[in-house]
Amino acid sequence: MSGDVVICGAGRTPFGRMEASGRQLAVGAVNAALTDAGIPWSRVRAAFGGSDSAGLADTLVAQLGMTGLAFVNVKNGCATGGSALVSAVNAIRSGMADVVLAVGFDKHPRGAFDPRPEDWGLGEEYGGDGLMVTTQFFGMKIRRYMHDHGITPRTLALVAEKAYRNGALTPEAWRRKPMSAAEILDSGMVNDPLTRYMFCSPGAGAAALVLCSPEVARTLNGPPVTLRSAVIRTRRFGSFEVFSPWLPVGEPTSVSRDASAAAFEQAGIGPGDIDVRQLQDTESGAEVMHMAECGFCEDGEQERLIAAGATEIGGALPVNTDGGCIANGEPIGASGLRQVYEVVQQLRGRAGERQVPGEPRVGFTHVYGAPGVSACTVLSR
Repeated sequence: MSGDVVICGAGRTPFGRMEASGRQLAVGAVNAALTDAGIPWSRVRAAFGGSDSAGLADTLVAQLGMTGLAFVNVKNGCATGGSALVSAVNAIRSGMADVVLAVGFDKHPRGAFDPRPEDWGLGEEYGGDGLMVTTQFFGMKIRRYMHDHGITPRTLALVAEKAYRNGALTPEAWRRKPMSAAEILDSGMVNDPLTRYMFCSPGAGAAALVLCSPEVARTLNGPPVTLRSAVIRTRRFGSFEVFSPWLPVGEPTSVSRDASAAAFEQAGIGPGDIDVRQLQDTESGAEVMHMAECGFCEDGEQERLIAAGATEIGGALPVNTDGGCIANGEPIGASGLRQVYEVVQQLRGRAGERQVPGEPRVGFTHVYGAPGVSACTVLSR
C-alpha cells in the first residue's frame, strides 16, 4: 500500500424519518466529524461527497464555509459513500491535500426505490415486467443460494432478529425495537422467501469522516484509526446483480468477492484477522451471502454459525454491530460511511452497550449496490 491514511474524525446523524433536509443532516454530520477530529472547517483542504436524491454535496459550503477548497460531487448508487472515501484516500496519498472530508447523505421518500429502466441501460419492458422492483431480485438471489447451500428461512429471520437487537443498542438507529425470529417470519411475505421485517427501508441520514496524513494525525489529541485499504470494484461478466437482464451458464462471478479480496490484499491481511465487520444487509439474505463472499466462511456454513451465535456482538464473528441497514435504514449516500463510522467507534472502544469485547483492533466494511458495485475497507488501530 502506498502511504498510510488516518481517520481522525467521524460523525453521523440519527437515521430514519425526520423533518430536516438531507443537506441539513449532512452539515450536522460534517460538524460532528470536525469536532471529533478537533479540526476547524477552514483546515480541510479537499472534500468528496454526495447523495442519491438529496442534492449536491458541494453546495454544503454555503453552510460550512466558503473557503475555496476543492469539493467534488460523487454519485455511485449504494457505493456513493465508499466512492467518496476512496477519493479522499487517494487525495491524501497523491499529496493533493493533507486533511480531507468524505461525506454521504440522503433523504428518500416512503416506499421502495423506484428506478427507471432507461437510466440503467435497459428497455422499458424490463420495468413493465416488474423487474425494476429490487425486492424481486433479492428474493430470487437468496432463494437460489438457499437451494444450493442448505440455508433455511429461520436463518434469515435470525439475521433480522440480531439486527433489531443490535439496533436497540444504537442511539442513532431507526429501528430500535427488538423483534423475535417468529415475529419476523410471520410479518408477511414480500418476495419469497423474504418477509417484511427482513428488509431495510429507504430513509434519511448522513455520515462524515475527516481523513488526514500521519503527520497531521500526530498533532491531534484524538485516538486515530488507520485506514489500511479502501477499494471499489464493478461487476465482471457472469455476475448475477441487480437489474441483470440475463445470466450466463456456469459459476457466477461476484463483485463482492472481488472487492473484498482486493481490500485484504491491499491491507496485507486476511479475513481471519478481522475482529469486527460491517456487511451490506439490504435484506437478511444479503448478510448471509456476503459472509461467504467476503471470505468469513464457506458457502453453507452460515446456517451453523448464525444458529450458534457466531455473528452476535459477543460471538466469534461479530457482524453489523449497530444493526446494519435493517435497523438503521438505507439512506443510499450515507450507508457506506455509516459502516466505517461504526467500525471506528468499535476500534476506539467507544461503542457503548454494543461494544465488541476483547478490544478489537482490526475492522472491515463492505457495501454492495446496483448494478453490481462493491466498496470495501480495512481499518486498524
